[in-house]
Amino acid sequence: MRKTATLTISLLAATALLTGCGSEKKDAGPAKAAAASPSASASGAKGSSSGKKGVPHQVVFEVDGTGPSNVMWIGNTNHFEQVTLPWTKTESMQLEGAELKVGVTVSLVPGSVKGPDGMLKAAPCTIKVDGKQVADNQGGGSDKPCTYKLKD
Repeated sequence: MRKTATLTISLLAATALLTGCGSEKKDAGPAKAAAASPSASASGAKGSSSGKKGVPHQVVFEVDGTGPSNVMWIGNTNHFEQVTLPWTKTESMQLEGAELKVGVTVSLVPGSVKGPDGMLKAAPCTIKVDGKQVADNQGGGSDKPCTYKLKD
């Protein structure tokens, strides 16, 4: 019961964080759009590394189990969906600018599934980058999400 409560609280906290994060593209006004455009960055301030790009990476998010569940993942953008398990999502990610130095955290928070004992537990999740598994939640044995710091 304690793991279920912890997972539920973690999902709610993550959802609350997502509602305030990642909305810059939706609300980008003319000034923000101009600052984000390639032509604006090419003529931008000296020493700006915003024009540099890293190598493309294939990031695969996977959640095992059966039936309906909620899944939250952070890759190129933030997502929260109700899905049918098993579930897989593949994104191509390319770091650029300051991300090349500090990296980007990719994350996957699986919903709950019934365990063998009938109790709810976190669904098993994994993250793979360029074909190599880089994160998991021990087959659903951990109540922590799958996270990985993607760097070039």
